[in-house]
Order: sequence, then structure tokens, then C-alpha cells
Amino acid sequence: MLLINLGLKMKSYLKPYSEKLSQLKESFNFRSLRELEIKDKYVFLEGKKLLNLSSNDYLGISTKDEIRKKFLESYDKQISIPSARLLCANSSSYFELENYLTEVFKKERALLFNSGYHANVGIYSSLAKKGDVVFCDKLNHASIIDGIRLGGADLIPFKHCDYTDLENKLQKYRGKYNNAIIATEALFSMDGDFSDIKKLVELKKTHNAILIVDEAHSFGVYGKGLGYSNEIGMLDEVDLIMATFGKAVGSYGAFCVGSDVLIEYLINFARSFIFSTVFPQISAEFSLFVLKNYIFGDNSLSKKLLGLTEYSHKMLKELNVLGSSYILPIVLGENEKAVRCSKILLENGFYSLAIRYPTVAKNQARLRLSLNASIETTDLEKLFDLLFSQIK
Repeated sequence: MLLINLGLKMKSYLKPYSEKLSQLKESFNFRSLRELEIKDKYVFLEGKKLLNLSSNDYLGISTKDEIRKKFLESYDKQISIPSARLLCANSSSYFELENYLTEVFKKERALLFNSGYHANVGIYSSLAKKGDVVFCDKLNHASIIDGIRLGGADLIPFKHCDYTDLENKLQKYRGKYNNAIIATEALFSMDGDFSDIKKLVELKKTHNAILIVDEAHSFGVYGKGLGYSNEIGMLDEVDLIMATFGKAVGSYGAFCVGSDVLIEYLINFARSFIFSTVFPQISAEFSLFVLKNYIFGDNSLSKKLLGLTEYSHKMLKELNVLGSSYILPIVLGENEKAVRCSKILLENGFYSLAIRYPTVAKNQARLRLSLNASIETTDLEKLFDLLFSQIK
């Protein structure tokens, strides 16, 4: 588009891309980056102060000056190690974090990844190859889908949280494959609802499958910090759990915990682990600091968030908000309507972006209100009044 604005001739081989961008604009699907700053519970956009309802920093840890200062008082190591861990970046910072995760989860071993995306792509592309199959919830994150496709296994989707559909497909197809994996998120990031992990454990045992649960959005809050699998007493039964530090922990990076066999396999075959420069050492140290002090130590932040969650669902009951978590999806249907409502919120001091296809299904555009522990109920009163006036 810049070439057109400058009056320069568009290269012929760029026209298909330009036309695709034009189609996105016409359908209200076009995305762009805007410079903003985050401080405490607010976003500062073009000089305007907005309550941040789009962050995944569920406990508000990344913006708390007192936490940052307390951590930096004792940090005296180098910031980063520009190498892969299998070469020369395998410092004690990463080992200590993995050992701590192994201890709190009571699993055999843990392995760090650079992000949730790196983790899921590495896990599925290495564990599920040609001749294998992954039974995958239709609303699973794109990183899970990409990992399955990269590995070459067959992907058999089942209807979202429909375990009768899953069971029928397991009965029909499981026997045709070597290895089978059942893939789910614990807390789904766009619908804010939970999977039935007890039922999934039952099915994986019956059909000789590995169960992998993505706890990215539930880790740090539910199940005494260990995630939703622990909340319902199924932690020991899940074969591999993936979670991130980039949400409730307020840091960077990701990990998985499971058996020695699976972790050793990932170390040797997960290309996103083997061939990536490890995430900064300071992030590993900060994650460990937060886990010890604010996730598995003082849990007042998670208690506050869960109280705020209960209050918000009660107040928004008539809007039929999906799920029951601190992710509050208000489905509006058309892209244009979601974009318009998001703009109205911005004009009134609230930062909540419209979520559209392909992040969610077509005609399922929505506002996704993401609560965090820095918010007070008084912050939300005006928001709720505004939503009722615009949506009902």
C-alpha cells in the first residue's frame, strides 16, 4: 500500500498480495499495528488513557513496579545467552526453573521452550508423524494445528467440547493408526470455557492414546496455580501438560511437564527446541521468582482475579457471555458490529479489540474482555453500563 501512496508503480508480482489486503479491508478483517504503552492496568494509545481489557497478564504482574524492583535487587547474572541450549546456553537458570516445575507438578521432568507457540509446534510435530493421528478439539490454538500439520500426522477434529463426537471418532479411526494423541486446551482462549478433562482421561485410557493438555490460560490461577487439570484432580492422569510464562506469570517463555520418556524424546526431536536460541536468561530467573513468591507463595492475586470473575459474570448475565472464566467473550456475529463496538469502547476509555476471523470462526466476531487482578469492580461499572446500552 505504501508504494501506491508514494505514487510509485506497483510491481506486478505484489498485486495478488495487495488485492488480498483490499479484501480484508472490505470485510473489516484488516489488522494493523499501533504504538501503545502499558502502565499498571492502563493502555496509553495516542495520548489517551484506557483501561486494559485485552491483556493476558491475568495477575497484572508484569506491570507492578514493586515486583520488578524487588526482583532486580538480587539479579546479578547476564541478561541473555545467545545460543541454543544443546550448544552452550544450558545455564543453571534454566535447570533451576525446570527442576522447580518438576517438583511442583510432581511429574518426572520438565522442558522449557521459547514460547507457547514454539512448545506446541515442537511437541506435536515431533510426537505425531505419518502413520499417527491427533484427535483435536476444533477450537484448539493455531500452534497446535500448525504442529500437527508440520509433523505429518493425520488430524481428526472433533466438535468443540463434544466428547460423544470424539468417542465416536476414536472408535472408528483409532485402530487404523500407530500412535494416537488427544489434544485439548484446558481453558479455551477465545470462548473462555473449560474442557472436560475427566472425560478425556477416560477416553485416552480406553483407546490407548496420549493426552496433551494446553494449560496456557489457566496456569498460575486455577488449581492452586498448577492449572485446571489440578483444579479437578486430574493432574496425575494427563500425559503431557504445556503452559506458558507469558500470561499469568507476567514473564516470557513456556514449558511442558511429563514423563522422562516424552521429555527426552522432545529434547532429541522437537526442532523448535533444538534449533532455537534460548529465551533470555533474565526471563527464566524472573519466572522462577514470580512462581515462588506470587503463584505458589502468596496467592492473593489469583483470589482477587477469581472474585472479579464471579462479579463480572453475575453483572453480565443477560448478555450471555460465553464460558465461566476471566476471559469474557461477547459474541456479536458480524465483523463490522464488533469493530464498531470496539471503537465505542475506545472512545469511552476501554481498550478491548474486536476478535475476528481467522482467530475465531466466520460470523463469530466478538469482544473479548480479559480481566486481570489489577482491575477493581469500580473500574467495570461504567463498562457494563456501556455494554448494555450498545449491545442489548
